[in-house]
Amino acid sequence: MSDPDFEVPVGLFQDLEDLKAQVAALTAQLQALTQGGPGLDPAGSADADDDDTDDEAEWKFPPFILLLESPEYDDELRALIEWVEGVLVPGYLAGPSADARWCHLWFEHPVAVARLHALWLAWQELTDPATCDYTGPSVWHRDHYDPCIRELRAPTGPFAGCVKGEYQIEHRLPGLVPSAWRHNVP
Repeated sequence: MSDPDFEVPVGLFQDLEDLKAQVAALTAQLQALTQGGPGLDPAGSADADDDDTDDEAEWKFPPFILLLESPEYDDELRALIEWVEGVLVPGYLAGPSADARWCHLWFEHPVAVARLHALWLAWQELTDPATCDYTGPSVWHRDHYDPCIRELRAPTGPFAGCVKGEYQIEHRLPGLVPSAWRHNVP
């Protein structure tokens, strides 16, 4: 019996070899990250003699804002304010009401800062085409935006006293939620 005669597309073998190499590299990286295997020293940084995987082995997680100190906290808060005031407020938040509270000084509420920072980190990951698929934005809305905003704007949420003026008089409901991206033109 003779071997079947198959036509193999040009470049298929090179593609398979590339895939094998990528799988081997990812397997080694996964082993190194989960078990402290070869390629990482006890401190978690890549070996100095392996320059190609140096960037891949040094995975840096985004900082949780409440764990930062100045000036890192100030820089992260400034970036968060730009996102909240430039994207979230004008695109998602309707006018505040007794059932849907919002404080224009939200950045003075640590609970709001923590929740909005987590929401922003998820937004960065789930709306970036390099890190998400087609369902990323939907996942962000369902799993992150909806629960976060529901908690923040709840009648017992961190802005409860700001709308009613009972607890934080300096945070009383403004006429319009300000935005860092809008400029008043006389």
